[in-house]
Amino acid sequence: MNLANKRILLTGATGGIGQHIAMLLAEKGAALALAGRDISKLDALKIRIENAGGKAVYIQADFDVAGTAQRVADEAKQKLGDIDILINNAGVLDFIQFQDQSEARISQMVNTNVTAPIQLARAVIPTFLAKNQGHFLFIGSIFGSLGFPHFSTYCASKFAVHGFSQALRRELVDTNIGVTYVAPRGIKTPMNDAKTVAMWEKSGNQMDAPEKVAQIVVNALEKEKQEVFIGQPQSFFAWLNGVLPKAVNMGLKKQTALAAPFAKRD
Repeated sequence: MNLANKRILLTGATGGIGQHIAMLLAEKGAALALAGRDISKLDALKIRIENAGGKAVYIQADFDVAGTAQRVADEAKQKLGDIDILINNAGVLDFIQFQDQSEARISQMVNTNVTAPIQLARAVIPTFLAKNQGHFLFIGSIFGSLGFPHFSTYCASKFAVHGFSQALRRELVDTNIGVTYVAPRGIKTPMNDAKTVAMWEKSGNQMDAPEKVAQIVVNALEKEKQEVFIGQPQSFFAWLNGVLPKAVNMGLKKQTALAAPFAKRD
């Protein structure tokens, strides 16, 4: 897919990988509608893109507020024109013992990670169907195929996104509308707090630079890939979990014990 002149709605645009995805897309000639919570960060990213010769508008979006998905889609169309590509990148993460996670945080995570991407897809799909073209890209996680201790709600949310992307792709099989799902492992971004980073370092799990992940995401979009899993051995364990989950259970026992002290909250 040639991204030049494509009109792209990108959520989580100012986040860890979002800003890098935005800059890469702009370099390729795409016109961007940047969605995020922080207006000052959105404005700063818009200026960076424009200073580099790109085109961008921004939309303030709090997906905890009902009706935000449809408003964002409508505003993107008003400011940019019909959207050609929707990239659902916004997400939140907790590394925490499940019993310590608040009801409010669980609700926020499900709203941001699951409900918002689905509602945004619903908001733009009439345009895609009317033109019989368009593309959805969902940023998932290795934890959307591998239930990992102390990330229970996050895993649940990413399993949901993975399942939704597969179901939507199969529903649209007789159209020219594509669906791409990209599953990173740990990324070196502020989404991971100090305890999370310390746990990954203690366990020897590598984290990828956001620039690297962003490049893989854009490449997957250009090549219209269906699913991309990033990083080993995490991708292998995600596959194995679908074949021999009991083996993975045994393999994660040591990881669970190692992570537990880091996951506790005072």
